[in-house]
Formats: sequence, structure tokens, C-alpha cells
Amino acid sequence: MQRITRQLSLWLMLVVAAFAVQSAQARDLPDFTELVKQAAPGVVNISTTQEVQRRSMGPWGGQGQQDVPEIFRHFFGDQIPFGPRGGGNGGGTEERHSLGSGFIISQDGYIMTNAHVVDGADKIVVRLNDRRELKAKLVGEDKKTDVALLKVDAKDLPTLNIGDSDDLEVGEWVAAIGSPFGFDHSVTAGIVSAIDRTLPTDAYVPFIQTDVAINPGNSGGPLFNLDGKVVGINSQIFTRSGGFMGLSFAIPINVAMDIADQLKATGHVSRGWLGVVIQPVSRDLAESFGLKNQRGALIADVADDSPAAKAGLKAGDVILAVDGEEVDQSSKLPRLIGKVSPGETVKLDVLRNGKQMTQKVTVGDWPEEALQQASDDGAQDPQTRLGVAVRDLSDDELGRLGLDHGVRIVQVDPTGAAAEAGIQSGDIIVSLDQKPVESATQLAKAIEGVTQDRAVPVRLYRDGHSLFVALRLGKAE
Repeated sequence: MQRITRQLSLWLMLVVAAFAVQSAQARDLPDFTELVKQAAPGVVNISTTQEVQRRSMGPWGGQGQQDVPEIFRHFFGDQIPFGPRGGGNGGGTEERHSLGSGFIISQDGYIMTNAHVVDGADKIVVRLNDRRELKAKLVGEDKKTDVALLKVDAKDLPTLNIGDSDDLEVGEWVAAIGSPFGFDHSVTAGIVSAIDRTLPTDAYVPFIQTDVAINPGNSGGPLFNLDGKVVGINSQIFTRSGGFMGLSFAIPINVAMDIADQLKATGHVSRGWLGVVIQPVSRDLAESFGLKNQRGALIADVADDSPAAKAGLKAGDVILAVDGEEVDQSSKLPRLIGKVSPGETVKLDVLRNGKQMTQKVTVGDWPEEALQQASDDGAQDPQTRLGVAVRDLSDDELGRLGLDHGVRIVQVDPTGAAAEAGIQSGDIIVSLDQKPVESATQLAKAIEGVTQDRAVPVRLYRDGHSLFVALRLGKAE
């Protein structure tokens, strides 16, 4: 009996200890109640109305929801048509409504949200926490960073405290307040999963990645740290289903506030521009350019009459730093240059032909035009060691393409060195190992001259743009 009593006592002690550990762990978890009480009044619901041509297709252009590809996606609310105007089969117009979120940044009525929430809207209505509905006007938007600034006619509005997104650390607790699927002031929480993320179509935003549950309607809403300060604007999710899958992305508030200040002052955004096409430095490219590790932004092309061209930058240069700040990956360069005011001069640390140099560049203003060119086809002698067949380009072809020299690839051996490097049929080889290629004969001689089994940089022209690949040739026979 005593033995049973001792065992029971031991078991009870273990249970009590387990509960004590759980209670301690629970006490260590963050409590968001005070944050929500203080911040909720400054978060708003945004609804928009847009008049569009009536059509019979579904919201995905005729595709079912299950057919939507795996994408990074802006996540504003479902757009629903109301009341076709004009009648007829497929004629007239209809109203499309969408929902999003935003937050108040000044007592006199300035509100921040995402540009895609209000893009193309004919009418914008802001609903406050006290259920007031106010018409808003669009002060300005910047689609490159997905930031928009609205203004409502009101005074003494509750505002949110703006934090410093540069102080965020991975693993830090954060919370979001927004209107997913129209459910006002929904609160979700999680941690910062990563910082300084680059998404495929957003070169100017170093996104904050979180695992905070975000869904359609959260767009434009604030992301808070534990101090109740706004550190980001919820903007995108990565999804296969159209809903939350654990990968959410927010625009850092430091980036957003800079944009908002410019929109408030001038109605538009000015950002620095170099006029270069860049690409990442792969391991093989790093070796071919004499870099000890993968870093920097490789210039694949320089636009005519651009700030980079005027400063003497060339294709094949690797930009390693901007005003002393290291470019550890190519995606960082547009951000560093983009935040420089047009007309200012920056110092670039550049690697050229294996030697490091400093180049001063007066940054220009971003032009809206993009470079575009075309392509052609044909045939000539195969370069067996490279694994391609090429042909010379006529003066007319070079003129149409805007090139001074190069040879066109018309066939690629799928097992050859060129295919392994990513070279494709239709590409134009402009240079090999930093030397211009002016004819098929010259290319053959240049390949013969590469006697070592090493990576050499090859500059290509493809679909109107230049890029470099690292080509590793086998030993010459």
C-alpha cells in the first residue's frame, strides 16, 4: 500500500511540474491585447468601385480557381460585378468592387495602403473603426513599391505609431490587423521569417517575410512589432490555392514612408537610375571574373546616353559597392540606387578585368521606357568544342538589333558545353572571355585559344537584352 502511495505521489508531482512548465511557457508567449486596443482605431477598411467593360469570363480570364498558377500574388478582395449598365449580350459596363485595408498616418486624414488596392478605382470609400464612412481621394501611388497615399476630409483622427523596419530581426514576433474577406479588424500574429527578401517582379522592395496569416482583404494593412509600432505594410503572399500558405510579405515601413513623403509633396516618386541591365554573379561567373566568392551585380548591358554610359561603365563590370555599402547580391543594387535622389553623385566600387576601381556616377531619374529589340535565324559551321552551330550577322541585322558585332547561334548540341551553360538557339554571342566576337571564324579561333579547363564569361544578346553566362569548356584536344 505504501509503495502504491509513493508511486501516486510521484505521478502527481510530475503532473504538477508539467503544468508549471506549461504555465511558464504560456507566460513567455506575447500578449497582443493591449496592442490591439491601442492600434485598432487607426486601422481602416478600404472599399473601391471600378466601372469596367462587361464581360462573360470569370475573374481569372475564363480559368477556374483551380487553374490559377503558383505565383506571388497581391491579395486584394474578390472582385464582384454589380448591376450591368447598357444591357445587351456582353455590352455596356459593370461595377467591380474590391476590398482592402489601410491605416491612418496623420490626424488630418492621410491614409496609407497598397497601390494595387486602389489601382484604377473610380470611387474609394474608407470605413473607420467607429463605423464612419468617408470618401477618399488618391493623392498618389507608386506601383514599383506598391504604395499608395489617400486623403479623407476629417480632423483629429486616431493615428498609428510608425516604427523603424531596419531594426527588425528574424524570429521577432509581429502582428497584423486588417479586413480579410471583409471581416473588419481581424488580428493575426506570427514571427518574422526573413528580411530583405526579393520577389521576382519587385526589384525596389526588400520585403519582410513572415508567417502571419494573411488573406484577401489584408492588403494595405499594417504589420506591428510588439511595441505596437508599424514596421510594414502587408502586400503579397505566395500561394498555390489563392489563400494563405504560410508565406506572407510586407513592405518595410521605412521604404513606404519615404514613398509617402514624396507622394504628399509632389504627387509622384523620383528614384535614381543608372541605365544598366544586371544579373547575379554565379559561382562559375565569380571564378571567371576573378572573384573569390559570389557577390556584386554583373552589368550585362549599358543603355545608350544613360548615367552609366556617361560615367564610363561597361558590360562585364561587376559593381561591388555603392557609397561603401556592399552589394552582396545583384538584387540589392536597384534598391541602393533607387533611393538616391536624381542628380546626386555616388561612388561605385567596380571590378573590371580583374582589377578593382572606383567610379563616380551622377544618378539619373528613372525613365518609363524599356529597351526592346527583335531576333532572326540561319546556319553555318559547327563549333564542336562549344557545341553550337553559328552564322555571321549582316550589317542590316546588326543595325536592327543595335549591335556592333556578334554571331547568331542557330543550333545547340543538348549534350555540349554551351547547353550546360544555358546558351540557347537564337542567342547572339557578343563576346567570349571579355573579347568581342565579330565572326564565326573569329569565334572558332577564340575557342581554340581557351586551353585550360576553366570557366570563361560569355556575353549574350537575347530577346532584346544582354546577359552573361559562365562557359566551362573541356580541355582543347
